[in-house]
Amino acid sequence: MRAVTAPEPGGPEALVVTDHPDPEAGPGEVVIDVVASSVNRADTLQRKGFYNPPKGASDVLGLECSGRISAVGAGVDGWAVGDEVCALLGSGGYAEKVAVPAGQVMPVPSGVDLKAAAALPEVACTVWSNVFMVAGLQPEETLLVHGGAGGIGNFAIQLGKALGSRVLTTAGSAEKVALCESLGADRAINYRDEDFVEVVKDSGGADVILDNMGAKYLSRNVEALAVQGRLVVIGMQGGSKAELDLSALLRKRGAVIATSLRARPTGEKSAICAEVVEYVWPLVSEGKVRSLVHEEVPLEEVGRAHALMESGSHSGKILLTVGG
Repeated sequence: MRAVTAPEPGGPEALVVTDHPDPEAGPGEVVIDVVASSVNRADTLQRKGFYNPPKGASDVLGLECSGRISAVGAGVDGWAVGDEVCALLGSGGYAEKVAVPAGQVMPVPSGVDLKAAAALPEVACTVWSNVFMVAGLQPEETLLVHGGAGGIGNFAIQLGKALGSRVLTTAGSAEKVALCESLGADRAINYRDEDFVEVVKDSGGADVILDNMGAKYLSRNVEALAVQGRLVVIGMQGGSKAELDLSALLRKRGAVIATSLRARPTGEKSAICAEVVEYVWPLVSEGKVRSLVHEEVPLEEVGRAHALMESGSHSGKILLTVGG
């Protein structure tokens, strides 16, 4: 099968498409013939040598995919050869085939194209697990989403609104601000022109903040929290080390939580996928929540897809098309 790896750390040119042995379905696993995968920022970090796959996982990049089941391992119930699915992966999505624990496989929501379904697993599982399972966002609370025009950001805006919360978001251009507002954001803040902290404080503060910046925004995020607010850090685009004034956090009676989805054990990922199917997929099927696709890029042009991701000019997900 064709698959993408980065034998040596580097820029987008470090990615190579080569032949690999076809995976086999072990106990509790299925093999998926991949139709599409999706580019995530974690993939660009792995390419640079900063974010290795979990122990024992494939060095093939890719954290999600969609396709058709071609093999079912021992002990797997509920899935059959030919089923159209999407899946949350530890690695391996940039390939023609991937083996995945059955609990991390999800049906394609009704009304969603099989190829487009590749844009759903990572964003749906990330947003649901962090904003709702971990931070416990409630209806009528205020959610602040950083990077609202990105794949995770635009999904968080829609899901927060669909479940009854007030949603504020940051974005870096007038076009991205308009996109966020079209997705339901109550207020989209152009961080190049406005201080998001002042805007959020004027609105009463954020009960939950979903942050992909890390160190750069740490103190400002704490300042923007409402009393008993919860800051969930899921990325470090703005660095990994910063000072935190604990007295500011104590005054808010707030919480700072840092999480990672990829490193969680299979059982935890399976539980998240089960909740996503139960609570999120119906909203997707009803058209209330969708994952935006910026562009489809053939697998052989994976370097261009990574360059696009790192340019920051995209809005929504970048799909890698693999099979038919």
